[in-house]
Amino acid sequence: MTEPQIALFMLGLFIFLVFLGFPIAFTLMAMGIGFGYYAYFDADRMWRSFNRLDEMASSWDSFSLWIEGFFNNRIFDLFINQTYTVMSNEVLTAVPLFLFMGYVVERANIVDRLFTTLNIASKNVPGSLGVAALITCALFATATGIVGAVVTLMGLLALPAMLKARYDPSFASGIICAGGTLGILIPPSIMLIVYAAASGTSIVRLYAGALVPGLILVGLYLTYVIGRSLLQPSVAPKPKEGEVPDMPTGQLILLLITSFLPLAFLILAVLGSILFGLATPTEAAAIGALGGMLLAVAYRALTFQRLRESVYLTVRTTAMVCWLFVGSYVFSAVFSYLGGESVISEFVSGLNLTPLQFLLLAQLIIFLLGWPLEWSEIIIIFVPIFLPLLEIFGIDPLFFGILVALNLQTSFLTPPMAMSAYYLKGIAPPEVRLTQIFAGILPFLAMVFISMAIVYIFPQAVYGLPELFYGR
Repeated sequence: MTEPQIALFMLGLFIFLVFLGFPIAFTLMAMGIGFGYYAYFDADRMWRSFNRLDEMASSWDSFSLWIEGFFNNRIFDLFINQTYTVMSNEVLTAVPLFLFMGYVVERANIVDRLFTTLNIASKNVPGSLGVAALITCALFATATGIVGAVVTLMGLLALPAMLKARYDPSFASGIICAGGTLGILIPPSIMLIVYAAASGTSIVRLYAGALVPGLILVGLYLTYVIGRSLLQPSVAPKPKEGEVPDMPTGQLILLLITSFLPLAFLILAVLGSILFGLATPTEAAAIGALGGMLLAVAYRALTFQRLRESVYLTVRTTAMVCWLFVGSYVFSAVFSYLGGESVISEFVSGLNLTPLQFLLLAQLIIFLLGWPLEWSEIIIIFVPIFLPLLEIFGIDPLFFGILVALNLQTSFLTPPMAMSAYYLKGIAPPEVRLTQIFAGILPFLAMVFISMAIVYIFPQAVYGLPELFYGR
């Protein structure tokens, strides 16, 4: 086999092992080191060490020299250097801080108060519970960026309330599953931080570029919820007299100030400090982490147990992301050294695709990868394969990144591998069937595709804010 063929075999074997269920980070590292040992093998370098074995007086010295000869391969230097590069990456420093902010907010009972307040405030809006749940999901998903946490918590909080209000189970489930994925796109998104580290794109410009598409998607979701509630009142009946308490305007405003404004202010302060250049993403994330703790203290919800859980979950998730990066960097370096990247580049160039056709093909591949893989694995492992091709087709990595962020919403919403549906099913009442959740998700999946089409047709939706804030 030629080296490019070995590179393609390496990629195919990795995909096969992933489908078998092997841990992805360690599979990447093992395959990178294994194939890298072959790629960087220098027989003369190794045998120079082995030829000294006869000079050794003891068997232990001989064994030590044999080990030295075996490890005398540049792949081990590459692995150490890539590990150091990832762990010292300033962009990735923001990941644990944003995660910690989200986990603290999740455990501070802020979302419970927020949902109750929004439900009372929107009681005259068609599908008021659904609107309240969707807005709460958007704010909470923005604060945490952790899909499983948002869907699970909102499933425990909002789904029983909607079912009690006689909402159609499918409709209610779709709202929670779709709302829970918004944190992937809307800043301060952890996914965009990871993409920035993988692609070398400015995280500040990515945040600015993602804001309008994120609001478009939220607007489409709200339009669908309100529109369907008007056209088909049976899926979201109006609340009966006394189901939602009447509240004087002054008391309602006070409730909004104490429940909605603190979380909204925290998010806007973090995002605004980044967009207006007042702080780097890492500094803003640190402010957000401190703000999350202060909110928890203000709501009298910060206990040692909750703080310990937040720290543990933050460390676990951060370690997963960082080791995925290490494995991906080693794997991609060996893959490129063997000529795999050149083969793919020449193959795609030979298809004579237009930039639009390439974008559609790339998004289709990412859409399909979203079935078996998490967004972190797609961004860290597979998106870098497309990045060298962007220059060939004249595509801005910023625009490509926002499209990928939109597309990754579908990885949680596409049956039969819709992870948000399984998160919700795990905590939903027994009478809510998985098929009902899948049916409720599909209209929101259509909204994602519509938002992607809008971005394709009107790219200024991505470029508008970055150009306004930072120029071309």
